[in-house]
Amino acid sequence: MSTLPAPDSSAFKAQQRTQWNQSASGWNQHHPAIRAWLRRATDAMMDMASIRPGAQVLDVAAGSGDQTLDIAQRVGPQGRVLATDLSPAILALAQANADQAGWANVHTLVADGEELPVEPASFDAVVCRLGLMFFPDPLRGLQAMHRALRPGGGICSLVFAGPAHNPCTAILMSTALEHAGLPPRDPFQPGGLMSLGQPGRLDELYRAAGFQHVATTSLDAPFRLPSVRHYLDFVRSSASPVQQILGRLEPQAAAAAWDEMEQRLARFTTADGWVGPNALLLTAARAAD
Repeated sequence: MSTLPAPDSSAFKAQQRTQWNQSASGWNQHHPAIRAWLRRATDAMMDMASIRPGAQVLDVAAGSGDQTLDIAQRVGPQGRVLATDLSPAILALAQANADQAGWANVHTLVADGEELPVEPASFDAVVCRLGLMFFPDPLRGLQAMHRALRPGGGICSLVFAGPAHNPCTAILMSTALEHAGLPPRDPFQPGGLMSLGQPGRLDELYRAAGFQHVATTSLDAPFRLPSVRHYLDFVRSSASPVQQILGRLEPQAAAAAWDEMEQRLARFTTADGWVGPNALLLTAARAAD
């Protein structure tokens, strides 16, 4: 399997943790927009992981727990959901959201997705929504998820497809790098937004981790927002690589980059608001019986 060099793991993860701790509140405030954007994909993810009433489910890189609540509802009071994340701040919001919604079957654990300190073979299903692509070593993460699954258990991850199917993300990255005076990056560089979008890459990783019956499906999931500024506000609330790049610039230089992004992304404005093309990859598999 050909791979690009992974970033320095400890430094990369420390940066990710810091960024998400800082972005946690803003990300959580965008819950309605995130929910609308990922509603169809989340339902498909739960179906493909075979999440059923009474199941024990591991939600890796859960963020503020939008999908965690959907899983809790699906498994019901006889089931259990363990939500993990690298960021203590965003995971605290996930627990608060679950408590507010009345889901006593949700528990949280601050954990590195490549380590996962859980009992082997203790879960019926594992999901990872928009998290695996940020792992410096996604194979190691999938191996940890495989260990957590019971024989025959289901898994499904959701990541961004490649740049050809995600022009908004490509515009954001290219504009940020240009304003920062940095060279273009390989879009499949480990730890990036589209790092797992290369055709066939996910299937290779899943099989290398020991999974069977691996299948990847592409799903269109356009952003539908009132305006391009709403989209950029959403991006600013995340710990995306764009934020990390522009965070190194002086405020005036960063503002110029955001202004150019707005101009370039305005082409997706329609009579019904702003509709940004976006495609996701759902990969489902099974642990061996």
